[in-house]
Amino acid sequence: MQATLRDRVAAVYNKTGAVSNGEKVDILEHAHNGRFVRVRDARGEEGWLEQRYLAGEPVFQAFQQLGRQNVAITSQAVATTRADLNMHLAPSRDSEHLFQLKEGEKLQLLKRATTPKSDKPEGAAPATVAAQTPAPAAYEDWWLVRDAQNRYGWVLARMVDLDVPLEVAQYAEGQRIVAAFVLNNVPDAGKPVAQYLLLLNEPKDGMPQDFNQLRVFTWNPKRHHYETAYREHNLFGVLPAHAGTANFGKEGMLPTFTVQLREGSGSLEDREYKLNGVMVRRVLAPGQQPPAQRIHAGRRRS
Repeated sequence: MQATLRDRVAAVYNKTGAVSNGEKVDILEHAHNGRFVRVRDARGEEGWLEQRYLAGEPVFQAFQQLGRQNVAITSQAVATTRADLNMHLAPSRDSEHLFQLKEGEKLQLLKRATTPKSDKPEGAAPATVAAQTPAPAAYEDWWLVRDAQNRYGWVLARMVDLDVPLEVAQYAEGQRIVAAFVLNNVPDAGKPVAQYLLLLNEPKDGMPQDFNQLRVFTWNPKRHHYETAYREHNLFGVLPAHAGTANFGKEGMLPTFTVQLREGSGSLEDREYKLNGVMVRRVLAPGQQPPAQRIHAGRRRS
């Protein structure tokens, strides 16, 4: 995104330069009407720019700090923006924004937040006595994202679409996909096909958990379609999750994934799983007892 520098504050002007989103400029002069400022960019170009296009140094530094605080978070999924949108400093429509994303940009999703929605129209008529009963609070979900330029900010969750192949996404069964990890690839007719871990949640904003279900999809090279290898539901899942590999001795190097689940006591438990062929199993720590019941394991057509 760019903003034009002009040689005068008037309806008719000459272009003296252009500044890009996130670029630093020096303020040289303020117009009497308070709407424009004269600036100089790093290339020495000078001109008048609308004040609304500028953010102060404290805002810029706050965004830098946001990036430093979250640089180590593992990407939970890749998503595409539905339209041009702002990256906010906090998960709120009223929070400061500095960077702007274009429609179709790719983002890494890092962290989910849910906050009360503030959409009261200005100039609304005062409520009558009968209508003063508080309405249930409305919430909206946000994602902390990292863009291709390693800029960080919060965006409305409904303004991005997760990049998950339709062959897998069609089996979400009405749930909202909130995270997607490629566990490994298997060959089919000489081409690699990805196998996935998906984390899903109820299809509405404001849920207390980040996800309530996990599903592992493996590829059947004989029938050329995805199948559900493992599924757990009724979870209170908390992001971030992680996927990787580990050496299991005689079994060799296997894909693994770890999720965080909140227990009834409020504490978080890390659960690690391994994928061996089409079988998913819990990885238990020394001395840890196996679960009393497996919620779902096996292979079936999705």
